[in-house]
Amino acid sequence: MSSDTAETTGAPDVVSRPVGIVRSRFTEATGMPIQTAGAPEEKGRLEVFAEFAPGLRDIEGFDYLILVTHLHQCAHERLEVVPFLDNTSHGVFATRAPARPNRLGLSIVRLESVEGTTLHFSGNDMMDGTPVLDIKPYVPKFDVRETERVGWFGARLDQLPRTRSDGRMG
Repeated sequence: MSSDTAETTGAPDVVSRPVGIVRSRFTEATGMPIQTAGAPEEKGRLEVFAEFAPGLRDIEGFDYLILVTHLHQCAHERLEVVPFLDNTSHGVFATRAPARPNRLGLSIVRLESVEGTTLHFSGNDMMDGTPVLDIKPYVPKFDVRETERVGWFGARLDQLPRTRSDGRMG
């Protein structure tokens, strides 16, 4: 958000800094998995910056982590998009599309191992060099909600394992 926007809305600027960076085999958006659930075996690693090392204490006790990321290679912020699992336009807040305000991403990954300040994981849907803004433990009692109401996704979820990014958000 720019200072002009903050003055207009009355909301303060939000500044964040990465705690680490993702290392991945994906160097471009085209061909990448669109969700971690669509690529559960895809490997990646998170290199946490040394200054944040104390924050990793006890992290090996979790099977899954939630990574909040900055979608640094997404060139556009849009309020309406045609998402990867559909051919119809939707409001961006009704999608998981990367071309969104603030370009924030959310990935739930399986923690495979911890090696110093490097977290090895599977379920990678992130590009090499993706900045990670936060790491949270995934706790099913907190994070799982059973529901049948999933909007337009309901008719499309069976396509997830074979759907890859086609560059339309670039």
